[in-house]
Amino acid sequence: MWFKRMPIEKESPEELGYYKIKYNLAESSIRDYNLSQLNVELKDLTLSYGPHRGDIELRELIAQNYDNVSSEQVLVTSGAAMAIFITYIVLLKPGDHIVVLHPNYGSNIEVPRSLGCKVDLLKLRFEEGFKLNLKKLEDLITSETKIVSLTYPNNPTGAMISEKDLKKIIEIIENHNCYLLFDETYREMTFDQKLPLAASLSPRAISIESLSKSYGLPGIRIGWLVTQEKSLMESFLAAKEQITICNSVVDEKIAISVLKRRDDFLTEIKSQIKKRLKIVDSWMNKQKDLKWIKPQGGVVCFPRIEANVDVKNFYKILFENYGTLVGPGHWFGFKDHYFRLGYGWPSEEELKKGLENISKAIQETTK
Repeated sequence: MWFKRMPIEKESPEELGYYKIKYNLAESSIRDYNLSQLNVELKDLTLSYGPHRGDIELRELIAQNYDNVSSEQVLVTSGAAMAIFITYIVLLKPGDHIVVLHPNYGSNIEVPRSLGCKVDLLKLRFEEGFKLNLKKLEDLITSETKIVSLTYPNNPTGAMISEKDLKKIIEIIENHNCYLLFDETYREMTFDQKLPLAASLSPRAISIESLSKSYGLPGIRIGWLVTQEKSLMESFLAAKEQITICNSVVDEKIAISVLKRRDDFLTEIKSQIKKRLKIVDSWMNKQKDLKWIKPQGGVVCFPRIEANVDVKNFYKILFENYGTLVGPGHWFGFKDHYFRLGYGWPSEEELKKGLENISKAIQETTK
């Protein structure tokens, strides 16, 4: 087992230094909340070890948000990143085969590679509207395939699939006797009807979600995985206990407080996302040098620069001259003519100014 740092982590806003960024359009979440906004009382909290599966009240609150899911089917983890890691180290061994949607959150690709697995990428193409091709998916699955890993709504494209497609995917998974790892981190930010939780539809599906993106709480590191298989849950729990034993009781207390007010939080958050997407849509409609596939969920999109630009200089000028940061394509294994644009984190004024700066930087670097 070996690991290397991914570009998306090395070049992230938190590593670069938030104080250096004036217009942050690189984030893949809504604006982070601060503790004073949450009104959580912590002074009488005992700082003990917590239940290894996660606080029972927290697991019940998570389960209540889904159909046909019990608290015993929920394992609370340190963010979705730990849930992804645990799933892979439990189910995979060197030489195993896995199919992963691409583009995707880096860990979904790099952890299996680090475990010595054969990774085939199910590639979404801009020219095809970033639509999932089910035939290509089934063609990539072999008798050696252990996991198919998908993320919807997708990061960084904002692409989505239908409930019909999800059920077809699960049928394919069950027919091939492998597992579906379904990263549903952006599920609460689906613009139309949310998909049913994948794990509620089949014992062969594992769902992963967190409070980081949709709730603006990446700092408390609360995520979870859901599975119907009791034996698999025991293995996931054993792996978690070897890594961290339990979660921070402080983090779990904050998560409980937020999920008790889930509807209030999400109503406001979705309203703000809708406004910001309209801003991006209006701006994109005026661009001659950019094309995009309009997102169907989440707070990110993945436009492509059509002009003949010096891309290295584009990012340099955008950041150094205009204080604006976006996520370059190489974060996701794409050419840097693509970039992830996050519209949920900045304020409306910051977003408008950042978009204006992108247009200026393209004009200044066009050959």
